[in-house]
Amino acid sequence: MTTSAPPATQRRRFRLTPYALLLPATLIVLLALGYPIIWQLITSMQHFGLAQQFGSPPEWVWFSNYIELFTNPTTWLVVARSVAFCLITAGVTMIIGVGLALLMQAIPTWIRISLQIALLLAWATPVVAAMTIWNWIFDWRRGLVNWVLSSLGFPVQGHNWLQDPLSFFAVAMIIVVWMSVPFVAFSVYAALTQVPGEVLEAAQMDGASHWQRLRYIILPVIKPILGIVMLLQIIWNLRVFTQIKLLQDRGSIASQTDVLGTYIYQLGVGSSDFAMASAMSIFVLLLTIALSWAYVRNLVKEDEQP
Repeated sequence: MTTSAPPATQRRRFRLTPYALLLPATLIVLLALGYPIIWQLITSMQHFGLAQQFGSPPEWVWFSNYIELFTNPTTWLVVARSVAFCLITAGVTMIIGVGLALLMQAIPTWIRISLQIALLLAWATPVVAAMTIWNWIFDWRRGLVNWVLSSLGFPVQGHNWLQDPLSFFAVAMIIVVWMSVPFVAFSVYAALTQVPGEVLEAAQMDGASHWQRLRYIILPVIKPILGIVMLLQIIWNLRVFTQIKLLQDRGSIASQTDVLGTYIYQLGVGSSDFAMASAMSIFVLLLTIALSWAYVRNLVKEDEQP
């Protein structure tokens, strides 16, 4: 007895069902993400001055804002400063996070749980609350760092860590790394649990050292996770704002410590030049895509391989 094939309309309706189920969520995401981008793109091509603050309609200037922005040396100084801070901070975060993940796999259970709780608390602490503590730690009058270093004999009594741009970004990097390491550590530790134990045992029986097992077995297996986590760190560090702004409010010179987020804030809120701020925001979006494109391309290639 033979069974007849289902009608073509039924097969077509079955194939369209998954897309129909995804359509509402896709439209919501496109609307939530697309509207701000389109609004900023339109605003970046207009002129906002004093008259516009009193209700006068803005005039179209097309790409004049972009030309003015990118012919300003300050813009490129902020871009270079932001990219350097982003890449260095992301690299340090990845190294410490991977190290903690490997450590959690090697230590006893009760120590691992204690470490995980400590990391989770650091990760869950609100940024403003954490920055209040960090500002006290590096306070130039009553800070913990100056007190400890002075007790050890270093001449740092009354030293303002936030006044010099180099030490300012060192402090900012410490804070951003402290807030970002838990995510990296938990993500990599979860990936490490998926490494086959039999393969590691076989490699150990064949005489492979810890470094050889890490290099030739563990890292290739968790490489996709490392790529995604690194990509997220680059995106988050490039958009860092709260930590830098709260540190600047403690007395540093904003023009010497601005990154992309605070520079856009100064253009939009400080100078009320929303058109230039929108133009800079569009540039940050394109810069984020450019920096993350290599990782995305590698992930797509690995996903296409059989």
